[in-house]
Amino acid sequence: MPRKEAASWLTKIHRAALKQNYVGTLTYQRGSGMHSTRIQHYTDLFNNEYERVEALDGKQREMLRQNDVVRNLIYEVKLVVTEKQENKDSFPALLATTNGDVLDQYDMRHLPAERVAGMDCEVFQLDPKDGFRYAYRIWAEHNSGLLMRAQTMGEDGKVLEQVAFSQVEVGVPSEKQRILAALKSVAGWSQYEVVSQPTNLAEQGWAITSPIKGFQKIREVRRPLGDIAPAGKSSSGFEVQQVVFSDGLAGLSLFIEPVSEKRSRREGFISQGATHVMVRRIADFWLTVVGEVPFATIKQFGAAVDYKPVSANAASRPASAP
Repeated sequence: MPRKEAASWLTKIHRAALKQNYVGTLTYQRGSGMHSTRIQHYTDLFNNEYERVEALDGKQREMLRQNDVVRNLIYEVKLVVTEKQENKDSFPALLATTNGDVLDQYDMRHLPAERVAGMDCEVFQLDPKDGFRYAYRIWAEHNSGLLMRAQTMGEDGKVLEQVAFSQVEVGVPSEKQRILAALKSVAGWSQYEVVSQPTNLAEQGWAITSPIKGFQKIREVRRPLGDIAPAGKSSSGFEVQQVVFSDGLAGLSLFIEPVSEKRSRREGFISQGATHVMVRRIADFWLTVVGEVPFATIKQFGAAVDYKPVSANAASRPASAP
């Protein structure tokens, strides 16, 4: 399809997730695993967003979001974990970054219309121009553009992962007050804030660049990871440095952490659905590369990382005058 039309649809789909009022049930499938969530999303005249996502399977979990502030509620320990959302790219949002045009890396074609959850949908397929990313098939509601279903597909056309609305209402009246009331109701719970701070890995001796065209660095931070516990309780959480790359649709993260006797690690690879993970030891650090991209992409990113220790003297020495 013409590039201008393709770009217009991608923008419409992404904006619909941020600007429309909708409530529904989402079903996620990865391999033989499946789980469901209930989502409510509202906006107001000032472009504020209010979102509530409730897990319908397993342990009781809930996420409340007001603009870019996300609060995850862990009911069994009455704990609220707060963090800032860096990118609005989770379903039904689509684009992870606007730093580049995804259509440089994918060819988009229009397929015959279908119905999803009772809604008439336009269907599109994004085929990668190389073997370093997956194909995606997406279903967008005809009028609003809201993403109704998304499939991640392997080279053989096999569906690796899928997320879709099984039931949805679009254009519903706002009930943001219920979300605000839910936030107030957990004010007495234990609170934990996940703080991510910008970091500069190059100054620490790391050389981390994208070895694959189209993947751009969108974030480089120091942040806590692992299990979180209320104040006064023991936690197995630890601090890592994270670098995030994205081509606008596909993304991957590189995590760097010091070798520690408290955490047993070993080099290797694991896969689940569309997600691949590579663990590699570099000097006295563990490098973990993870993302919903082909294994070849993970391998190239992992192999491209280099580290040269920076001496304390070199780090503190002022630059010489020209």
